Amino acid sequence: MKERRIYISGAISGTNDYMERFADAEKELENFWSVINPARINSNMPDDTQYEEYMKLSTCLLDMCDAIYMLNGWQQSCGANREYGYALAKGLKIIKE
Repeated sequence: MKERRIYISGAISGTNDYMERFADAEKELENFWSVINPARINSNMPDDTQYEEYMKLSTCLLDMCDAIYMLNGWQQSCGANREYGYALAKGLKIIKE
């Protein structure tokens, strides 16, 4: 039975392979969840989008979810740590890779 929605969280800034890592996670999760992949969503944002605007978007997307999926290495990402804290405060289910 598919649960409602899950948000993928992990390092994006300063990494070269984030699109692949997020896509792999999405593929793995989509059999059980409706998946929100912020890496794919962010790739459609204007080039002048600022970091704090991406973070505002991430909280809006997290508000649509029941769970968050933390990719390996998330602890080294400021943004993923913020998303983790937000998800924790909202009482979302937290799943780690």
